[in-house]
Amino acid sequence: MKCVIQRVLNAQVCIEKKVIGTIGHGLLVFLGIEKNDGTNDIDKLLKKMIELRIFSNNKGQFDYSLMDIKGDLMVVSQFTLMANCAKGRRPSFESAAPPSVAKPLVDQFIQAAKKAPIGHVASGEFGANMQIELINDGPVTISLHSSELTSIN
Repeated sequence: MKCVIQRVLNAQVCIEKKVIGTIGHGLLVFLGIEKNDGTNDIDKLLKKMIELRIFSNNKGQFDYSLMDIKGDLMVVSQFTLMANCAKGRRPSFESAAPPSVAKPLVDQFIQAAKKAPIGHVASGEFGANMQIELINDGPVTISLHSSELTSIN
């Protein structure tokens, strides 16, 4: 699993001009699923994400996690994170999991996030054409890959 997380003041996701999810201060996560991903990847990535100290203290230093501030989380599925642009001018998405594999894992990720000790959890709609509005705070944008993370302990 690959993700790009953005620290946001707020964010919303729309489909056909209708708002389907909103969050306040917290993290917007673009989540991509690879062919060999499984539930262990969910556990590692979610744990790292909510415990990552990327929220500032009163001195402006990264000191607090999403859990610490009880911040919100928005999860948006984005298979284009799997793009391989090494050859040619059109990206290859060979490493992306097919929808029949990816959707259940995205759903599991969202359900696990809803059980985490954080604020409100919102999401986009798998496979939909979405418009995302956000105010990036910082800006702070970080990419994570589950295969690069150590165990969940």
